[in-house]
Order: sequence, then structure tokens, then C-alpha cells
Amino acid sequence: MKKLLRNTASALILLWGQQAFAQTTLLNVSYDVAREFYKDFNTAFVADYKKTTGKDIKIDQSHAGSSAQARAVNDGLAADVVSMNTTTDVEFLANTGVVSKDWNKQFAFDASPTTSTMLFLVRRGNPKGIKDWDDLLKSDVKIVVVNPKTGGNGRMAYLAAWGQVRKNGGTDAQAQEFVTKMYKNVPILAKGGRDATSIFLQRNTGDVLITFESEVVSVNREFGEGKVDVIHPSSSIVAENPVAIVNRTVDKKGTREQARAYLDFLYSDAGQEIAAKHAIRPRSQVIQDKYKDIFKPIQFFTVADYFGSFSEAQKVHFNDGGLFDKIYTTGK
Repeated sequence: MKKLLRNTASALILLWGQQAFAQTTLLNVSYDVAREFYKDFNTAFVADYKKTTGKDIKIDQSHAGSSAQARAVNDGLAADVVSMNTTTDVEFLANTGVVSKDWNKQFAFDASPTTSTMLFLVRRGNPKGIKDWDDLLKSDVKIVVVNPKTGGNGRMAYLAAWGQVRKNGGTDAQAQEFVTKMYKNVPILAKGGRDATSIFLQRNTGDVLITFESEVVSVNREFGEGKVDVIHPSSSIVAENPVAIVNRTVDKKGTREQARAYLDFLYSDAGQEIAAKHAIRPRSQVIQDKYKDIFKPIQFFTVADYFGSFSEAQKVHFNDGGLFDKIYTTGK
């Protein structure tokens, strides 16, 4: 009996010890071209969380096309948080009950701690002389861009091309004509932002890559500086990077507090500085001004300026049978 009691006590002590030192793990499901940013951000957050709470935490990452990621989370991928590149992907999760209906009220700046914009990467020396949007319509220019049906990168590129016509005084009909001509120069649609970069640089396809501003840093790190020239168009769109807590997961795991701390850290000076170093535009104007060599002046417009909202843009342009389907079909 004494031996049994000793064994039981030892087992309980071992169990209590395991529970006491159990490490919390969060999964951040994010978009394709944010992987390097979140790798550095996660390292900083883990250190800060340990310093402020005395507890260890581990962050796992998952990256692919933003819309594909949203569908994966909806279908059961156990994300604690999502960090996307268009609000439609988070709104989709809100409409299916995976994140809160008021997700954009739970953090500052409509739950978008950073922004980006769309610009052009061209081959070294810019052999096709691409300077602005109109140059993309040249008959000898081939464009690499993400499929707007699968990735926010592609939706923002499409909306940027459409919106710059409107910003210059054009009508929606003229914008549609411009975008139709532009997609005639698109030989292949990439699945996500990183796939587009691989097509452009590894498969040596195309003359210009339309992508997020932040991809410049990733290209220089992965392929070496000097492989591409960066072209900042005269005008482009503001691309917000929304975040949200996944209720289904955090309620099951009991990780809501940690998930909130993780997303709050994006708004901290440390988080904003890491974003700036990855050419992701911080909300902090002080930190953005510090990196003015990275963030060149561009005349910005928003989705609301010409599309009403992301939801409206999704319905009109990107849902099955929408304008993109008609444009790309006729463009080919």
C-alpha cells in the first residue's frame, strides 16, 4: 500500500510539474509574403512576453495566399490569430462565425496595425523602361501578378490598377478598359505573393511583377540585392493588413489572453519598427518618418474612395461571374 501511495504521489508530482511548465503555443495563420516579417516579429514577441510575464510561449506560423488561408481556417485549421492582407478575408471569417462580428473594433485602426501598397519590381536596369501604370499596357511587356481569386496580393493589384485611372479623373468604364488591356499582358496568374516572386525570379518569367511594397526586402534577402529595380508608381492603393482573434481556437485552448497580447505587440514601438524594417508601413508616423528612405512618397487612394468597401469590391469584381472573370476571359 505504501509503495502504491508513493507511486501515485510521484505520478501526481510529475503531472503537476508538466502542467506548471507547459508551454503555450499560438498559431498565426497569415498571408504569403509576410513570413519573414513574422519570423522576426515572433522572436521579439517571445522575448518580450518572457520578460513581462516570466512565461515561455511558442509561435507557429502558416503562410499561403490570403484567401486560401481564410478558407483553411474556416474549414478547421486551428489558428489562434489570423493576420491577412485584405479585410474581405477576415470579413469572410466573421460572416461564418469564426471571428467576432466586431473584429475590426477590437484593436486600433480598424484592427489593421500596418499597411502596405502596390508597386512594381522590374529586372535590373529596367530594360522595358517601365515608370508608371500606363507602361504596363505596352505590347512587349509581360506582367506577373497574383490571381485575385486566391490572394489578397492579386486583389490589391487589380484594385490599384483600376483606382489609379479613377484618381486621374477617369470613369469606371475607362478603368475597366485599362484593366482589361493590362490583363492581356498577364501570361500566368500566380497562386500567392511568394509564388509570383518565384515565377518572376526563379522561372525568369515576365518583365514586371506587381506586388506589395514589403516584397522588396524579401527579394533582396533571398535573391541578393541588385536583382531587381523598384518602381514606385505615381499613385497606388492603401492596403490595410487586418488581424483578428479566432474565437473557436482560443476558447478551446484557453489562449485568448496570449492571443490578444500577441496582436497588441504589433502596435508597440518594437512591433512597428520591425514592420518598417520589412518595408511594411507602420501606423506610427514617428517610426514611418524614421524610415523615409524606404517609404517613398506616393499619391494614395483607398478602397472606399472608388469601390465603396471591400465587400462591395468583392461582389462586383471578384466573386464568380464578376468583372474579373469577364475581363480575364476576354483578355485572353
